[in-house]
Amino acid sequence: MYLAVCWRTVFAAVFVLLMSAATHVAALSFNEALALAVRDAPDLRSAAKQIDAAKFAALPAGTLPDPKLILGMDNVPVSGSDSFSLTRDFMTMRRIGVMQEFPNQGKRKAEIALANGRVALTEANAQLMRLTVMRETALAWIKRYTFEQQLVQISLLIEENRFFDDAVRATIASGKGAAIDVVAPRQEAALLEEQRDNFESQRQQSLAILKRWVGERANEPIEGQPPHWLISYKALAQGLHKHPDLIALDPKTKVIEAELAEAQADKRPDFALEMAYQKRAQEFGDMVSVQLSVDLPLFAQTRQNPFIAAKQAERLSLEAERELMLREHRAVLESELADYARLDKSLKRQREVLMPLAMEKVELALAAWRGAKGSLMDLVVARRENLELKLKTIALEGKQQLLAARLYYAYSQPIAINPGEQP
Repeated sequence: MYLAVCWRTVFAAVFVLLMSAATHVAALSFNEALALAVRDAPDLRSAAKQIDAAKFAALPAGTLPDPKLILGMDNVPVSGSDSFSLTRDFMTMRRIGVMQEFPNQGKRKAEIALANGRVALTEANAQLMRLTVMRETALAWIKRYTFEQQLVQISLLIEENRFFDDAVRATIASGKGAAIDVVAPRQEAALLEEQRDNFESQRQQSLAILKRWVGERANEPIEGQPPHWLISYKALAQGLHKHPDLIALDPKTKVIEAELAEAQADKRPDFALEMAYQKRAQEFGDMVSVQLSVDLPLFAQTRQNPFIAAKQAERLSLEAERELMLREHRAVLESELADYARLDKSLKRQREVLMPLAMEKVELALAAWRGAKGSLMDLVVARRENLELKLKTIALEGKQQLLAARLYYAYSQPIAINPGEQP
């Protein structure tokens, strides 16, 4: 009788949940949450504007500097009867001209490479930000999903506990139970309510984090399940060099190499060309002048060479940073895969061994109690253990899904393996 009531309660609760989901027109699935985050995250809008800024800044790269207008007075006398005269001295000239600087070809090429490298670096940072947004959104959605699954289990048991309380009272009324047994269901109900409040608090925290990425739609009920990511050490190890952190080092290297080329180009001379028209007094003829100026980098040992050495040191430092980062990510990958394998074994043990045994224990304790051969406390303990195992299984599933999401979004390509392959 009691089991029949419990199953009716379970089916009724599931039916209520399904009907509740059906009445909600708007619901937030995992993929919708990711799409919203990628579309609306302020982080990505900021990154997109930074790319635009870098591209605009790259447009003038490699072009000649603006020409310079020259206005002046030449050969103005400052003594004698014609001092400060602009019209009587045949050498006095009013000059107007233009001057154009011509940086050497190596410097202009380096400037173009530097601008392109900065654009690539900004794009790499934007891609890294995009993966970060997707990963954090996925983690927040999975955490909320996990807590809500645990809340469902507790709510079902709370509802079942009401019928359990009625059954205990009926047993005591028939003279088959001890009076003290009437307290056990109420104690159990209070503990379940406290546990539900704890999970509800954690659900609200995960919802607040999800709202940071998707906005007000985080308040909608979620639907569906997290994706099932298949994890393979072989696939992940092969894509280790494509980790976003490592990919972001490539444009950094290009920027440093362009700065090094620019520093080396400073050792080659630039030149400038100046042309001017010189106006003299009416009785004298006008004149035209042309001037060529060339830089003389004669002190490279104390000027250009130290800067070149600094850029070479930066390049070597970046190479060492790449090696260090590769080692760190490999160590993290191996550690997380070991943890993933542990969770996989633990979940298999929960589903195939511990949960069937816990359910069997509940059934045996219930039968013993109904037959007056077992205590009510044994039944309460068995039900509590069964609930804890269900909650632990959901928590383990959530941890495994969170770990799979971190591994998946740490790489720039999907992960696929043959079914049954172990890391």
